[in-house]
Amino acid sequence: MYKTWKGVQPYLLATPQTLVFLLFLIFPILMIGLVSFWEFNGYTMVPGFTLSNYADVFTEVSLRTYLNTFKYVVLVWFFCLAIAFPVSYFLAFHIQNQKLQIILFLICTVPFWTSNIIRMISWIPVLGKEGLINSLLLNLNLAEQPVEWLLYSDFAVVLGMVHLYNFFMIAPIFNSMMRIDRNLITAAEDMGASGFQILKEVILPLTAPGIAIGSIFVVTLVMGEFITVRLMGGGQSASVGKLIQTQIGSLQYPLAAANAVVLLIVTLFLVAGILRVVDIRKEL
Repeated sequence: MYKTWKGVQPYLLATPQTLVFLLFLIFPILMIGLVSFWEFNGYTMVPGFTLSNYADVFTEVSLRTYLNTFKYVVLVWFFCLAIAFPVSYFLAFHIQNQKLQIILFLICTVPFWTSNIIRMISWIPVLGKEGLINSLLLNLNLAEQPVEWLLYSDFAVVLGMVHLYNFFMIAPIFNSMMRIDRNLITAAEDMGASGFQILKEVILPLTAPGIAIGSIFVVTLVMGEFITVRLMGGGQSASVGKLIQTQIGSLQYPLAAANAVVLLIVTLFLVAGILRVVDIRKEL
């Protein structure tokens, strides 16, 4: 009896988490997949089976929206990495005082003290036609008229996303760098390696799992983003997330569900590609 209880106990302990996982993740995804095959007669959903929703996903307009979303993903990922790696490197290897290191790392979390919408709105008086940057350019005679592409453009969308998600890249990269054995760097220096060689042959390979984790965070967040696209794009930019929001607003739930399924599959492929390149199991 005791051996039976010991054998069943691990399964009982995992049961609550499994039920939560099934109820709040698997079941909603299955429902979205089911609705994606239903019909829409102009004002309500009709249970049934049709592939027309998926056919609409692969129209020219939808494909351009997906390509535009991929463009955001690549640009935001690149700039987040370009900012996060030097910041993490500075904190991990150039700040020796642990308290100061923690304080500077916490400063990176300051943007998270306010909501995403507030952070986006805060860029309007900076990037607008009468904002700080345009006022400075006009006063210095660097521009004859306000620069319009600073706000309500793809530039503004990418800037807003980098502002929002940069910390998701900094945190895992910083964590990976802090785990690097400093004796490896000392040994490389004793062998006559230059700073660039140490960065290339020691630090970068050992930081790869953190870069992969940060990339997964950034890619998945940007793929489903719609608030930043709406606020910073001003209706001039498009993404799959915004497309789904528009379809939900017009009660086209089956079509929105089909786009959601395709978006989920594409995102999973991107994540799987990252995991194929870098093994992150040692980092978890």
